[in-house]
Amino acid sequence: MASLSADSDSVVPPKVLEDLKQLLWGQGLKDEVFSRWTQGFVSSEDEPTALVQLEGGPCAVIVPVQAFVLSNILFTNDGVNEKWRETKETDIGEILHTSLVQILQQTSSSNFTLFYTQQNNKDSKNDSHENGVKKITENGESSCKRRKFGHEKFHMNLRCQHCHSLEDLSSALKSKLSSFQGEMGVLLYLYSVILTKGLEQLKNEMEDPNEPLIDGVHGHGSQSLINLLLTGKAVSHVFDNEKDVAGLKLQGISKQSTIGFLTLLEHLSYCKVGSNFKNPALPIWVLGSETHLSILFSQDKVLVAPESKATVATRIFESFDPEGNGFISSILLGDVMTTLGLVSELAYVEIMKKKLDMEGLGVIVLTNFMQEFFPEELGLKEPVHFTVYHYNGMKRSNPDNKVRYQEGDGVIQELRGLPLVTTSTPIKTCLQTKWPTLDLQWKNDGTPSLN
Repeated sequence: MASLSADSDSVVPPKVLEDLKQLLWGQGLKDEVFSRWTQGFVSSEDEPTALVQLEGGPCAVIVPVQAFVLSNILFTNDGVNEKWRETKETDIGEILHTSLVQILQQTSSSNFTLFYTQQNNKDSKNDSHENGVKKITENGESSCKRRKFGHEKFHMNLRCQHCHSLEDLSSALKSKLSSFQGEMGVLLYLYSVILTKGLEQLKNEMEDPNEPLIDGVHGHGSQSLINLLLTGKAVSHVFDNEKDVAGLKLQGISKQSTIGFLTLLEHLSYCKVGSNFKNPALPIWVLGSETHLSILFSQDKVLVAPESKATVATRIFESFDPEGNGFISSILLGDVMTTLGLVSELAYVEIMKKKLDMEGLGVIVLTNFMQEFFPEELGLKEPVHFTVYHYNGMKRSNPDNKVRYQEGDGVIQELRGLPLVTTSTPIKTCLQTKWPTLDLQWKNDGTPSLN
């Protein structure tokens, strides 16, 4: 692969650009798909810290950036920011700048690449005065009129700046922040993340590098792209660490993430989200539906408190039960006990096998295992109450077509052995993949949309 110039600013080598386009878009990039991604990081007139998404597709970049924005306004070095909804408009640019730097910093420790476009004077004049050009209002939100911008012209005008330290990156990004807020900002930032990560490193992390990061028909970002923005690694799965499937090693999330991820697809049994995503460092979760991303967040860190012994034991037991049957082969009991740090001498394991499988069926049921080894953890506990908020960047998915955070009251109840009877909604179903006994009441009788 061709290498980038070491100069501070340079034209992107044609081979690098072609490889980047192939990895991102695949063959035959259509202007219709490309145009869905032509927007900047712009704020809602009705919620200045909330980013607006104009069309379907770029949520794979906008929503992770929004999650980092929230992490920087909800929490401070001293704790929580009680006045986070009073963030001054003059501070929003700095918060966006910090968030963009943090995501790039996850992908590289020292060398960074920032993309921008070089246009001639005529183009610049047209950008400012031509009718139909996407303009930014005082509050940062784009007007609904957007000009068509072909991908060939965009790629022809691409330039890049190389930064060799975090300080250089921060300074360069600050000077170019208006470009990332402009009409091509999301794409410029996405290209910056990809080249900062490195094409070959990206391909090594992806399960199938021949599958483009953006769907060529609908313009949706892949799980690898979402993972790259959230964690700095473009792995293709959401389970913990790695799995060996018929000799093929599949890569998942290797450590606890700062921002979490939950998906409705887990309820549909298409995947299993691991603890590293379900239990992030901060109570902020990107939520995935079949076609869109949104965010659930809170300032209540009880939601990300360390896992109880029972929770850890259940998670580890279930890791030996990949099909979710609620039981494992008795042959695996010793492995489970060893993983949990329990006494696992062969003679003791055999005694436990006979006790937990008295009928000799060759299986160990999860409930019996927990009652034997963690009985003190199974008692009823007081319900946990907390306030949550939901973000969806699409206007049409919000009440009155206004992008605003929707507030709700949540409660997690300990109802072991008892069914939780509540009204089911897509967002509650998604969240119950982490909190099975969660119930939610949204203010103003409005249930947020995942789509």
